[in-house]
Amino acid sequence: MDSQDKKFNYKIILAALAAVIIVILIAFYYSHSQSEAKVSFLEQEKGILVRDLMLMRADVDRLSTLNEVNDIELQDSRFRVQQLLDSVGKLNFTVGRLREYKTELRRLEAKSDSLKLKNNYLSYNNNILSNKYKETKSEVELLKANSTSLAQAEAAQRRQILELNQRLKTKTYLEMDFSEGRGYRIKSDRPVGTNKASTIEKLRGCVTVLKADIGTNPEKILYFQFLDPKKQIIGDDKTTVTVNGNVYSKRVKFIFTGEQSNICDFISVAEGSLKDGIYTLNVFEDERLITSSQFQLK
Repeated sequence: MDSQDKKFNYKIILAALAAVIIVILIAFYYSHSQSEAKVSFLEQEKGILVRDLMLMRADVDRLSTLNEVNDIELQDSRFRVQQLLDSVGKLNFTVGRLREYKTELRRLEAKSDSLKLKNNYLSYNNNILSNKYKETKSEVELLKANSTSLAQAEAAQRRQILELNQRLKTKTYLEMDFSEGRGYRIKSDRPVGTNKASTIEKLRGCVTVLKADIGTNPEKILYFQFLDPKKQIIGDDKTTVTVNGNVYSKRVKFIFTGEQSNICDFISVAEGSLKDGIYTLNVFEDERLITSSQFQLK
């Protein structure tokens, strides 16, 4: 009996040991499976985190090449991203550390977005400034062109004035002793002298040219200029003659023989267009006033 009891007890002990070993093996297998799953999860999260950090570093590097945001902020972001990459590369963190890194990554992403907004704002301002610069440059070039044209026109005008002054210095003018202005009305197709302003249809100007040397050109040109009491120029049938900016009533061309002669000519006016007052006759040769006289109409 004792031998059988001992064998039975041994069997029980062996069965218990086998059960304990099986339980230990099951627990070890379960723990090993959990560890492998956790390691696999961490590896996946590590890959995602590394990828996000690499993208973050690329954004920071791109912003730094644009040289349009704060250098201190860029250096701080670059340093923090590299720090996270170094830590992730060691794979010495837990799930808790992973959450911390994710939080830090979100903060860096927010900072990166802020830097991008600053960069976009600066880019927008740069575009506006660039457009304004182009517009201002075009206006400056236009002003330069206008200034050049104006300078050329002024230079040409100065040359003309110098040439005219030179001609005036060297030119010999006619000598005139007497000039007279008078009004006429038309009666039976003939002019009749009158000083009644309301009936006048023609004004006549006369000047006495004194004896002188004919010169190289016997053809002479005088300009008669009639002025009303308000010193306004009276035109021939309302038509005036303009020479080098000077306005005259009529151009009178004649052949000078060298002897004293009277040169007379008419201008036509509308009957009733003249008013009472003192009228003036100016006689010019070229642009030089030679003689002047006044006459009164009533």
